[in-house]
Amino acid sequence: MPDFPLTRRRLIAAGALAGLGITFPRIAMGAEQSKRLVFIIQRGAADGLAMVQPHGDPALRSLRAALVDDDAHDLDGFFALHPAMEQTARMFAAGEARAFHAVATSYRERSHFDGQNLLETGASAPYAIGTGWLGRLVPLLPGEGGAMAMSATVPLALRGERPVATYAPPNRIPDPSDELLAQLGTLYAEDAQLAPLWEEGLRTRMLASDIGADNGRNGAAVGALVASLLTAADGPRLAMIETGNWDTHLGQAGRLRTQLGGLDALLGGMREGLGSVWADTLVLIATEFGRTAAINGTMGTDHGTGAAALMLGGALPAGDPVVADWPGLAPSQLYENRDLRATANVLDIMARGIAGHFALDPERALAAVRAA
Repeated sequence: MPDFPLTRRRLIAAGALAGLGITFPRIAMGAEQSKRLVFIIQRGAADGLAMVQPHGDPALRSLRAALVDDDAHDLDGFFALHPAMEQTARMFAAGEARAFHAVATSYRERSHFDGQNLLETGASAPYAIGTGWLGRLVPLLPGEGGAMAMSATVPLALRGERPVATYAPPNRIPDPSDELLAQLGTLYAEDAQLAPLWEEGLRTRMLASDIGADNGRNGAAVGALVASLLTAADGPRLAMIETGNWDTHLGQAGRLRTQLGGLDALLGGMREGLGSVWADTLVLIATEFGRTAAINGTMGTDHGTGAAALMLGGALPAGDPVVADWPGLAPSQLYENRDLRATANVLDIMARGIAGHFALDPERALAAVRAA
């Protein structure tokens, strides 16, 4: 893999700154077929300050002492990984994982659907375009392989000119499209009685992909399934996994431990299942925005701005375990006096990671990801 060194301070300067019965569409793209790509979206705004905790920031404990874990896995003397992510911590120790902190898209509001739309489309405004950044990248990737979504319908991020296969458990009623949900949300927004019910319905939908259930066994099963598909002779080479239940407004500590344990199990199951193919696989994990720096009155956190993203794989270039132009958590350093300030664009980071993994021209990859 070509070197794309992104150290903590160099990030900004660098400018980032088949047994399931499924037939996968073949995508002719060139000569090389070995590389795999997995994108995991955390729907609901995952708390990056809890997932990758800045223990070295003196303001952290004054803001959220109840959410600071003394048994977190130290990464570099400043940042520590949530204690529930034991397998992921071993990947960090082996140089197979990297965190990018204080990141976000260009979105600065706090609507789940608007934020997810920008994270998936790469556009500068919500609902501006109908294709996703992964869908636009597929034609640029070398080799021959298909794309798959672990979903009943094709997520917006994967929509483009090439076909995409989907997988969901049998007998499941197909999910409504994001466009339909967005239209219904607009319709109900002005209704005093229906609007709260609609919001609660959306929260329930986010809980559907519960990777933390059954002590993480759901997550491990998803990871193993994706690995089996990615290693099949006629399987896909690109996969997207949707995860929910990241909207932790209350009782966050226990809920997030369960959810991060599920994500950890998913990653561990995928790594084990991929075997030697892990060395040719890049995994990207991102959320629509972060959460507030301070705890709210129900021991949770509310919608915020800056978040953390993860990049994993068996052939990451050498570099710091955590990459961040850290803005600090002191009151004067927070965005709008409440949120971690974003100092890098998560879409740029993912585009550069993909460019390095597939030996693409970085500027061409960035242009495909960051749609006008």
